[in-house]
Amino acid sequence: MRSAGFRQREFQCECRVAVIGAGFTGLNAARKLAKSGVKVALIEAEHVGYGASGRNGGHLNSGHFASFGAAKAHFGEAKARRFWRSYDDSIDMIEAIIAEERIDCSFRRGGKLKLASKPSHVRQLQAMCEEIRREVDSSVEWLSRGDVRKELGSEAFHGAVLSPKSAMMHMGRYANGMAEAAARHGATIWEHNPVQSCIRVSDGWRIHFADRLARCPPGHPCDRRLYAREFRLLSATDDADCIFHRRDAPA
Repeated sequence: MRSAGFRQREFQCECRVAVIGAGFTGLNAARKLAKSGVKVALIEAEHVGYGASGRNGGHLNSGHFASFGAAKAHFGEAKARRFWRSYDDSIDMIEAIIAEERIDCSFRRGGKLKLASKPSHVRQLQAMCEEIRREVDSSVEWLSRGDVRKELGSEAFHGAVLSPKSAMMHMGRYANGMAEAAARHGATIWEHNPVQSCIRVSDGWRIHFADRLARCPPGHPCDRRLYAREFRLLSATDDADCIFHRRDAPA
């Protein structure tokens, strides 16, 4: 699924912030910056949601795929709790964005099942369920074989851990909805503009495209890492604009 209106080929604009990569992180960065009144350009090599953001199964999973005990053993208890809860927080954030921006992407809290495909799996999964309920998420439930049969219409499984906070949505529609929201708030979106490199020069930064370049005047934040391929931010100071122009335009 594609949105119209984001296929500008003549890359020429002025902005204070440029975001490279129109995946979920770049889209939301551009949306939030534009909402706060910042003049922002979102630059994408292909089209909105082209990469992994638009090419996955649409599952928003709560908690980590491993047990909480495994996460705690690897990261330590405090970090494991933060890590685990960040999954839940991310789903809450996405749900709030969808409601705020009225994005039609078939979002629903359908839950996630971790299935016992063999009788020998039951005890281990039950212990995992009890640990998760005790430590980090009391909403998690154990489903008996009969419960699973009612859920799935199958006799193949011997039980399951149900995580009801997990959700699903149409990723392409969500990406396009985020792009439309960012544009509605004032961001400009530039598809088919692959960034080749970002070079520090005497008068600031130059961002090279396949057939264009951009120029960012010097400023205090230019001492930071300004360029990244996918999910980081290009930024300029309050008093220095980021000026994009074609390669054959005057400097």
